[in-house]
Amino acid sequence: MARYTGPKNRICRIFGEPILGSGKSLGKNSNPPGQHGPTRKRKTASEYAVQLKEKQKAKYTYGLLEKQFANTYVEAARMKGATGENLIKLLEARLDNTVYRLGIAPTRPAARQLVSHKHLMVNGEVVNIPSFSLKPGDVIELKPKSKANNVIIAMIGSKNNRINWVEWNEKDMKGTYLTHPERESVPENIKEQLIVELYSK
Repeated sequence: MARYTGPKNRICRIFGEPILGSGKSLGKNSNPPGQHGPTRKRKTASEYAVQLKEKQKAKYTYGLLEKQFANTYVEAARMKGATGENLIKLLEARLDNTVYRLGIAPTRPAARQLVSHKHLMVNGEVVNIPSFSLKPGDVIELKPKSKANNVIIAMIGSKNNRINWVEWNEKDMKGTYLTHPERESVPENIKEQLIVELYSK
């Protein structure tokens, strides 16, 4: 199962945002990585460079590699409606992302691990594919054995109230993917139109 395993704080510094982990290093050093740090003369980025950087940001945020992201874009382009908004909807509908949104895991990589280690069920069946695409009405829950795992229970936090397209039942430890989110509801700072322009070249 392919995933990014490189330095996370370096990626946070490239984009100036905590897109991987806590981004704690941004407080000490928010300059982009590279020799000479803040004194390095940086050229004005070209249109292509800006578009590419936005695509890279989306890839790292949702934990996809290049081919997987490109395939997701192709699927979004086939759907009715704005391609950029469809892309965000498909990324948000991933099982690992939804587990993170429900508050079952503190980060997307942690959610991915829970899924791949078969701790979660979708509609009563174990699913260990992080990229599994959810449909409105799908129910996500921990396996009975996992509900008694103290390490997993300790990870579960409160769901962000701004995330209104998923619902979490704390008593039953079940979550429901209610609907595909509208773009304005998704808090990620991603300019999806730049990604569409990049792939349209």
